[in-house]
Amino acid sequence: MKKLWNTAFGYFLAAMAAGVFYREFTKFNGFTGRTTLAFTHVHLMVLGTMVFLFLGLAAKVTNLMKQKSFYRFYMIYNVALPLMVAVMIVRGIFQTLGTELSRGADAAISGIAGLTHIAIAGALIYLFIILRKTE
Repeated sequence: MKKLWNTAFGYFLAAMAAGVFYREFTKFNGFTGRTTLAFTHVHLMVLGTMVFLFLGLAAKVTNLMKQKSFYRFYMIYNVALPLMVAVMIVRGIFQTLGTELSRGADAAISGIAGLTHIAIAGALIYLFIILRKTE
């Protein structure tokens, strides 16, 4: 269970860092519009911190941590979420700098972002299946 609290705290720190990076990077570059960077803080806070805080509470009152399939969820989710945020940061940096991307680079970033969103959705569906089996 401590693993879940530590994971939540790690995502909290990453969310705070993402928020500061967004604010300072856009200010330093004189950018006043909206970029994908603006959403990294919220994604990390909700999909990282809040999900694992909830899971920590669920593990306290159920046998969640004894479910063998929970480890698979944990691994998939903790690969997909940081990768998704990394792609969002890359896109946001390009938007802030006004960098024109080639069609291939734009498609690659969009494709990776799409795949990571699908992986997150799949992992959350898998989590609901696991939660239904807990006692």
